Amino acid sequence: MLLEIEGLNAHYGRIHALKSASLTVGEGELVALVGANGAGKTTLLRTLSGVHPATSGTIKFEGRDITRMPAHQRVAEGLIQVPEGRQLFGPQSVEDNLRLGAYRRGGNPERDLEDLYAMFPVLKVKRNQPAGTLSGGQQQMVAIGRALMAKPRVLLLDEPSMGLAPLLVGEIFNAVERLKEQGTTILLVEQNAYAALAIADRGYVIETGEITLHDSGAALLANERVKQAYLGL
Repeated sequence: MLLEIEGLNAHYGRIHALKSASLTVGEGELVALVGANGAGKTTLLRTLSGVHPATSGTIKFEGRDITRMPAHQRVAEGLIQVPEGRQLFGPQSVEDNLRLGAYRRGGNPERDLEDLYAMFPVLKVKRNQPAGTLSGGQQQMVAIGRALMAKPRVLLLDEPSMGLAPLLVGEIFNAVERLKEQGTTILLVEQNAYAALAIADRGYVIETGEITLHDSGAALLANERVKQAYLGL
């Protein structure tokens, strides 16, 4: 497995936010983590990326224990997070935001930029505009593009559909599906369970910090408990 989480715990003071969570992501897989607001989804991603410390448990990346590795080293290793809320540098141009994703690596950023513009043509049109002036959906494209410029081994996507109109949600998930088809390994954290599980190879359900279900994306979509709790069926 490319990414392995075993018995992971995390706290915010006395609050036990993540409780013995175990999860795996294989090379080229799209794995979805779904759950309600406050279930621990973002905490798990923040702990994976090193922004929040693990209390106990292990995180292995390509077979190596990175549980205590600083966040910037995890980025250099290829564990790249697209944060909830996008967190762009609003006054800077779209292209400057994208280029920031490549600052720790070599390669050919000009070619990578053209690849991104082929995926998100609207960003090429608006490449010189301040990123903060774009629509929510376009800003999400910039956030994903910035992460892709870092050449992720695993892309950690945190709530990419948050705050977007339904039409834009579909556009973002189409882009995520295209990345999957290109072989990008993705851990997708998402409150929109139907959209996430519909494109996932496998999925996990997290409730109050605990992972309670794990199956293929299709099987979870058909699961009566998931239908009632997350799909409104």
